[in-house]
Amino acid sequence: MGNPLLMLNSPPWRAGDRRLRRVAVEVPTEVPTTAAVFLVLRRLRWPLVMVLGVFAISVFGFTLIPGVDDQGNPYRMTPFDAFYVMAYTAPTIGFGETPYAFTVAQRMWMTVCIFMSVTIWAYALGATFAMLQEPGFRKALSMQRFHRRVESMREPFILIAGYGQAGRTLALALDQLGRRMVILDEDPGRIDVLVADQLTADVPSLQGDPRNPGILGLAGLGHPMCEGVMAMTDKDEMNLAVVMSAHLLRPEIPVITRCSQRENVPRLEDFGPQAVINPFDRFGHYLVMALSKPVTYQLASWLLDEPGTPLPKLHCELSHGRWMVAADGRFGAEVTRDLRAAGLQVEVVDPSAGLPDVSEIVGFVAGAESDTTNLSLAAHARLENPEVYLSVRQKVVSTAPLLEAFEPDQVFVATDLVAFETLARVEAPLFWGFIQHVHEQTDEWSAKVLKDMQARLGNYSPTAIKLVLDGRGAPAVCRWLDKGNTLTLGQLLSDPDDRDQPIDVYPSVLVRDGLTQFVPDLRTPLQVGDELGLLVRTRGNTSLSHNVFHDEAVEYLATGESVPSTWLWRQFRDRRRNRA
Repeated sequence: MGNPLLMLNSPPWRAGDRRLRRVAVEVPTEVPTTAAVFLVLRRLRWPLVMVLGVFAISVFGFTLIPGVDDQGNPYRMTPFDAFYVMAYTAPTIGFGETPYAFTVAQRMWMTVCIFMSVTIWAYALGATFAMLQEPGFRKALSMQRFHRRVESMREPFILIAGYGQAGRTLALALDQLGRRMVILDEDPGRIDVLVADQLTADVPSLQGDPRNPGILGLAGLGHPMCEGVMAMTDKDEMNLAVVMSAHLLRPEIPVITRCSQRENVPRLEDFGPQAVINPFDRFGHYLVMALSKPVTYQLASWLLDEPGTPLPKLHCELSHGRWMVAADGRFGAEVTRDLRAAGLQVEVVDPSAGLPDVSEIVGFVAGAESDTTNLSLAAHARLENPEVYLSVRQKVVSTAPLLEAFEPDQVFVATDLVAFETLARVEAPLFWGFIQHVHEQTDEWSAKVLKDMQARLGNYSPTAIKLVLDGRGAPAVCRWLDKGNTLTLGQLLSDPDDRDQPIDVYPSVLVRDGLTQFVPDLRTPLQVGDELGLLVRTRGNTSLSHNVFHDEAVEYLATGESVPSTWLWRQFRDRRRNRA
């Protein structure tokens, strides 16, 4: 089953979506269960016939040729004796003469059988080795091994279609979080990269076309443990085919897809994916946010960074003035559209037309298809106008050290943006809902929240976790609340050794009875069944675990009274209280 929390932050399905699937169809699987056997029988048919023929002729000849026993009496081999002699002679050139010493005629026939069997076995072995090298046979074996590995999975997994930069970044992040995956890509070179990657888990992978529903079924689309599909290929048509197959065959599974062209978004949304991420459009959104609401952008980008990343610098508002976009293709069109929609004056130049005049601009976007061109244009802009706001597009991972040394104001990596947003939606849907809420807020609100976060978390980006107040996630809290006692959110997030001091945990979301509250008040009384979206540091996570699993910690946080840590002494204390 997919994660139902993904529905919290996804647009509702339109009415037409429910009419797309009228008949429940079993997920197909292109499993060549007999393909390898069929290839063996087809390729080795004549070698096997010839081996059996030589064996039969040899056995028949031994039963006809007369011999003598150890007393000198005439003797003819039984079919079993002849079969036994050929059984060890054909593959090993014999162990001796049995059951009696051979006559000259028998030895002459044995010599003929040896040459025949050696020749035919050489031919058969050559045909076998040739068959083993055939791509079709090797692919059939690999597909069968892949199918067995997927079928044997007994824990939830995510099907990732596409192992380019976006898929690889997403897979590495999921692997660090201990999530299981199945990888599918049409490029065999990318599958080789996956094999070389040092992943913690052994990830089943297959080279195949994701547009084929049978290949998706083979990769686990129909598996009961499949909890989601991520279409991360760099081809919109292929992503559409994946979304289409998942919706029509397994509509209960959430799907997140990547899309590069704005005109393809409606086609994808017709099949009800949980999210369609257009990195070019998302970059324009983030760029406009950085210009119009710099504090909100600072907070949002900090939260989406990898845990432990320092708080980025705050840039002053740059909404006024002329902007220049040196880009080609879809990226330039998307960024220009977003900037102009925000009311900015934008000039578009061809990145291949030479170095532009950047003396009168306040912002410069280098978005060509070549990282070298982008860095060159950005360097020219910095030299000519040191105060200009620089946004640089990065396509290749290998140029990251150069951009890190150059340190532009903003770096756009489409694959990272897709991977990080997908990861946030899949792994921490409450956290992603909080990110979307941040995007809609003013700078004043963001400045207050950022100040509160820094007071609890410091200046390094936290990790998002979810805490459910139930018998599994917070048993001590549930036992305390079930007795009719009260515990506030602020008390839960206090130091178990000094309740007046907060721990390194910031509450971002509270979900109760289906209603979502962002940045809940610390004075809010908790209830059993509450879902908390929390931002934590390592030390704070350790203290939080102590608070939710230890009864004496919960009672101390709620009442301020130090209590015995063992169950026996707590029972003794309660009895003394009752007597008093």
